[in-house]
Amino acid sequence: MPTKLKKNRIIDLIPFQMENYPLGKAFCDKVTGSWRSYSTKKAKEIIDKVSLGLIRLGVNPGDKIGIISGNRVEWNFVDIGILQIGAVNVPLYPNMSEDNYKYIFEDAGVKIVFVENKDLYKKVKNVEKRIENNLQGIYSFDKVDNANHWSEIIEKADEGNREVLNKLIEQITQDDLATIIYTSGTTGEPKGVKLTHFNIISNVISLAEIMPHDTFSRTISFLPLCHIFERTAVYSYIYFGRSVHYPESMEKLGENIKEVKPHYFVTVPRLLEKIYEKIMSRARDLSFIKKTIFWWTVNLANHFDHLGNNNWFYNLRLFFARMLVFNKWIEGLGGEIKGIISGSATLQPRLSRIFTAAGIQIIQGYGLTETSPVLTSNTFEKGNYNLGTVGRTIPGVEIKIAENGEILAKGPNIMKEYYNRPDDTKKAIDEKGWFHTGDTGKFVDGDFLKITGRLKEIFKTSGGKFIIPQPIENKMMESFFIEYIMVVGENEKFAGALILPEFGFLKKWYKGKGLHFESNYEMIKSERVKNRIMKEVNKYNKRFDHIQQVKKIALVSDPWSVETGEITPTLKLKRKVIKEKYQKEIESIYKDNSVGQ
Repeated sequence: MPTKLKKNRIIDLIPFQMENYPLGKAFCDKVTGSWRSYSTKKAKEIIDKVSLGLIRLGVNPGDKIGIISGNRVEWNFVDIGILQIGAVNVPLYPNMSEDNYKYIFEDAGVKIVFVENKDLYKKVKNVEKRIENNLQGIYSFDKVDNANHWSEIIEKADEGNREVLNKLIEQITQDDLATIIYTSGTTGEPKGVKLTHFNIISNVISLAEIMPHDTFSRTISFLPLCHIFERTAVYSYIYFGRSVHYPESMEKLGENIKEVKPHYFVTVPRLLEKIYEKIMSRARDLSFIKKTIFWWTVNLANHFDHLGNNNWFYNLRLFFARMLVFNKWIEGLGGEIKGIISGSATLQPRLSRIFTAAGIQIIQGYGLTETSPVLTSNTFEKGNYNLGTVGRTIPGVEIKIAENGEILAKGPNIMKEYYNRPDDTKKAIDEKGWFHTGDTGKFVDGDFLKITGRLKEIFKTSGGKFIIPQPIENKMMESFFIEYIMVVGENEKFAGALILPEFGFLKKWYKGKGLHFESNYEMIKSERVKNRIMKEVNKYNKRFDHIQQVKKIALVSDPWSVETGEITPTLKLKRKVIKEKYQKEIESIYKDNSVGQ
C-alpha cells in the first residue's frame, strides 16, 4: 500500500481512499432495479451528512444504533456515519426472529434502528411494543408508508455543527468501541461481541500484507454485511481501492456477477457447492460427445496438483480442458475473476482443487466474529497455498494448539469482551490472554493450520470411542443426493446420521427411473430412495475408520433454513435445535440393535 492509515480507525478508510486513489464508482448497488453508483467523494459527503443529522437528533458517543438490512450502499453510509460521532453500530440479520430482536435491543440498549424495507419496519414496530424503553426512532432505506425515511437524517444535517463533528472525529481513538456484533450461535442466546476500531483495522492491515494490491479492481459483495467476515472484507476493499458492488438479490446474483465482472469476492463453502452442483446438473443434459469431454475435464481437474507440480503432458491437457470447458465456468463468474476467498466453514478440498484447476483460484481462511475475523489464511501466491488447510497465521497474530487440540489465538484483532457477560469473557479469554476458539486443529506441512472439528461437537459412543462429526459431514455433502447431513450417536453403539436430501437432484433421479412422487415426504419414505442415499453414504464411508463410519440414516423432508432455525445465518448446523426437532427420527436409527460396532 502507498501509505498507512493515520490513526488506525475505521473512519479513516474513506479519507485514505480519497487521498490515495479516489474512485468514480466506490460504492454501487442494484437494489432499486438499476445500478446506482457513488464516487469516493460523494460517499464522504453523504456520510458526513448522516453524522451531522445524527448529532442534531441528539445521538451521543457510545449510543447504540442498529442496522437491519441486506447489502446496499446505505448500509455503508450509515455505518461510517454512526462511527464518525463515536456511536456504536449494532448490526442485525434481516432474517432474525422478533424474539432475538427484542433480546438484542434490550441487551445493547439500542436507541435508533435503520431498517431496509416495509417487512422489517413492521417487524421492528412489533418488537417496539414489547420492550420497556421505546426506541427513539426507526428509519427505513426504502420508502415505507408512515415510516421515517433515512433521507430525513440527511435533511437534518446542520453545517453549523461541522466543528462539533470535526471534534468528535478527532477525539475517537483506535481503542474506542466501534461495533457490537451478536453471534448467531449454534446454542443458547446470542452473545454481543465488542470490537474496537483497531480490532477490525488491524485485520485489514494484516490482510493488506498478504493479499494482492491491485487497486481500481472490482468486487461484488453478497454475504451479509452484518457478519464480520463480509464487513471486514468491504473495509479491506475500501483500503485497497476496489469498487464495491451489491447485487439486486441472491436470486439475481448470477446475472449481476456477469454485469459487474468482478475480480474478487468472498463467499462461504455452501454457495460454492451449489454453483458446482448446478454446473454438474447442467452437464447431465449435454449430448454424448459434449458430456464425454466435460467429464474428461472434471476428471483431469481432480488430479490437479495445487502446488503446481504438474508435468508438461498434464499441463497440455489442462490447456485444452480450460479452452473447451472451463472457460465457460469463468464466463459464468463474469470472465475476469482473479480469486475467491472462502470462509466461515470448511471447504471441500475436492471443490477447491477442481475450481483452481479450472483457472478460478479459491483460497480458504479461518476466523471468528471474536477475532475480527481472520486468524489464518492461504494466499494466492505459489508456496503460500495448501489445499485442505486454512493457511498460515496472518501477520500480527499468534496461534497455538492446546493439549486438548483446541486452537488458541492472540493478537490485536481479538475482541475486547462479550457485552454484559464478564463470566463468558473469562471463559473465552484466559489469564494469559489466549482466546479459546472452541475449534480443534493441527499444523500440517510445518505451519499450515488444518481444522479438525469443533470441541463441543465431538462426542463419545457407548464404546468410549470419540467421533468428530464435521469432517464426516463435509465429505458426505460432496454427494449430489445430500443437501445437509448431521452425524449423531452420542452414547450410542455406532454413528448414524440425519440427512436432508437434495430434492432438486433427487427428483431428476426419481424421474429417470420412471417413478412418480406426490411430495418430498413421499420420497423420503421410499425404501428405494433410502437405499440409494445409503449407497452414497457407504461410498464416502470408505474414507473413514470403522468407528467413524455412518451405519444407519434417517431422512427428513422439511427444509433447513435460518428462518426455521436449523442453521445459522453463516450456514452452520444448529445441532441442539435439530436434535430436539428430530428426536423421533434419531431414536428410530437406534431402535434396531442389529447394527453394531
